[in-house]
Amino acid sequence: MVEETEQLVEDATQEPKEILAIDSKYRKIILAAQRSKQLQRGANPRVDMDPRKSKSTRIAMKEIDDEKIEWEMLTDKLTQ
Repeated sequence: MVEETEQLVEDATQEPKEILAIDSKYRKIILAAQRSKQLQRGANPRVDMDPRKSKSTRIAMKEIDDEKIEWEMLTDKLTQ
């Protein structure tokens, strides 16, 4: 738990990363599903929407559309 908190503090103090453009509707759906799970588990929304009145999937989609979500595409490290 302490390590997770330290990691969050470290991540918050770093310069913001460049947000990648979403290249397909399928990737957007996957990102929204993952973010929706985070919201359901208690993460705070990064947009001004009431979580009691809006579904977590709608909030996640709004966050993605407003470019509030940072994500990165992992390369195939297994094949290298």
